[in-house]
Amino acid sequence: MANFEIATLGAGCFWCIEAIYQDVKGVHKVVSGYMGKKKKNPSYEQVCDGTTGHAEVAQITFDPNVISFEDILYIFWQTHDPTTLNRQGNDAGTQYRSAIFYHDDEQKRIAEKSKAEAASLYPNPIVTEITPASEFYVAENYHQNFYKLNPNQPYCRYVVDPKVKKFRKSFADKLQAA
Repeated sequence: MANFEIATLGAGCFWCIEAIYQDVKGVHKVVSGYMGKKKKNPSYEQVCDGTTGHAEVAQITFDPNVISFEDILYIFWQTHDPTTLNRQGNDAGTQYRSAIFYHDDEQKRIAEKSKAEAASLYPNPIVTEITPASEFYVAENYHQNFYKLNPNQPYCRYVVDPKVKKFRKSFADKLQAA
């Protein structure tokens, strides 16, 4: 039995994050949800109105014997723009912020080191928050596995699909076997 670890990341719309990490070798499960503030059991509508303080996140269960937390974060830095405050593309609001929610001191150390190293990749300062993980709230069922279940939905075709294709091309060595 694998000794799984958890990574919780915000990088814009959780459909994009989920779709990318579902393809990663060593990732056991990806769940879309909300994290970041104290509002209990927020709904998607509440998170979207910006009053809860939660971010859309993906909680990634992975096998550290197959993929390291460092590699999880390397993919994170390469697959979204961590320099835009509360925005990814046309998606704007605090729920779309770039965030790493660490689950222990080692993840915090790795996240801070990774952020410092990633700074050289971008002409603008990185605004990604590195924050202790709080309670994770699973998003509504219709948000789970969204890209795979709805590949022809317009947002998936025009926003998620290009990100996934770019990821698959750039990270062929990290992909799950088909």
